[in-house]
Amino acid sequence: MQTKKIFLPESEIPRQWYNVAADMPTPMEPPLHPGTGQPVGPEDLAPIFPMPLIEQEVSQERFIDIPDEVLEQYLIWRPSPLYRAYGLEKFLDTPAKIYFKNEGVSPAGSHKPNTAIAQAYYNKISGTKRIITETGAGQWGSALSYCCALFGLECKVYMVKVSYQQKPYRRMMMETWGGTCVASPSTETEAGRKILAQNPNSPGSLGIAISEAVEVAVQDDEAKYSLGSVLNHVMLHQTVNGLECQKQMAIAGDYPDIIIGCAGGGSNFAGLCFPYVRDKVNGKDIDIIGVEPTACPTMTRGPFAYDFGDNNQMTPLLPMHTLGHTFVPEGIHAGGLRYHGMAPLLSQLILDNLIRPVAIAQLETFEAGITFAKTEGFISAPETTHAIAEVIRQAIQAKEEAKEKVILFNWSGHGLVDMAAYDAYLSGKLADHELAQEEIQRALDDIAPLPKPKQYTG
Repeated sequence: MQTKKIFLPESEIPRQWYNVAADMPTPMEPPLHPGTGQPVGPEDLAPIFPMPLIEQEVSQERFIDIPDEVLEQYLIWRPSPLYRAYGLEKFLDTPAKIYFKNEGVSPAGSHKPNTAIAQAYYNKISGTKRIITETGAGQWGSALSYCCALFGLECKVYMVKVSYQQKPYRRMMMETWGGTCVASPSTETEAGRKILAQNPNSPGSLGIAISEAVEVAVQDDEAKYSLGSVLNHVMLHQTVNGLECQKQMAIAGDYPDIIIGCAGGGSNFAGLCFPYVRDKVNGKDIDIIGVEPTACPTMTRGPFAYDFGDNNQMTPLLPMHTLGHTFVPEGIHAGGLRYHGMAPLLSQLILDNLIRPVAIAQLETFEAGITFAKTEGFISAPETTHAIAEVIRQAIQAKEEAKEKVILFNWSGHGLVDMAAYDAYLSGKLADHELAQEEIQRALDDIAPLPKPKQYTG
């Protein structure tokens, strides 16, 4: 009988996270203070984040120990299984071997608790009483609500309004774990009221929701802000996934030729690929691919520039691929991929040609998700279907080239609370969105006066 799943014993869970910054060929350019334009220091970030996370954000250490208290909570679902996608391989009649890391086995149903647990822990030991955050499709908001409950913290989530309306069960998950969920833009904050005055029917964006969350956090001495993607410490925590995967692929007796993940802010993609980026820097021949929607083509059509992480220009300026902090994307169902910026670490690796981005339209991704469900059984989150669509493309190419390639991808979450999206697809209500260049230019005009990084690509 073929081996379908590869498990690691709990004793083999990684005891350290991997920090890719230690091995990058090009040093990162620093984040800049939104007021002075000078590189930010720890004291500038202290009103927003607890000091242990600030230290991780700027660390150049290759490996950082995972606290025992975090490891204990990881064991609720980690190590997660690695699957061989025999059914999909057979359907595609491909010589490629396809593996996927199942991050949908976490209580929240996605990869997001990998960092939510760490962030909740570090806030708890730093004296934080409540955490304020934002969420797109709700995966991050539900994960942080769950992890705050584990450590006895309050959690408030500003959820992008279009997703709040499309995905009510995500809100219910947050509330079940004790979190509070508010549709963004809201009337609770100055940032939200400003947007609603300009457009009462605003669908919201992650940039707007971040503005609301940061505004609330900095006004509360007992609160801190938390981000589920983009920042260095978030990428760091996610590498527990890729480190497990390296052990499991060794058990399988294979090594990936191609690594694929969907990318909105970059956390699940980074979590899988960063340990392999280190291998690539050291000479391994790997094609590492990040997949985004054509409706929000941050990596494929956005310049590498300094930009704010939020709409209201409250965050530090980050060196990243961006569509501009005022960009408001179409209300596609992959709400977690609707962010205007990409993680600075991933953006730099794109510039260094260590990873490459592709953009895929919505209908192709849902078709891929349906194919995966019929062949492998699992119903995928709309975000995850972007990775599957590229897997299918690569598997077909392997067949055309008659090459036995090994493909590894991150199955970053299930879609069991996203069934309205599948219903819309199956009933023919979805359409593809190709972002017009004039829309991109309109958003980029807003960042034209900002400082430029040395590797500016505008």
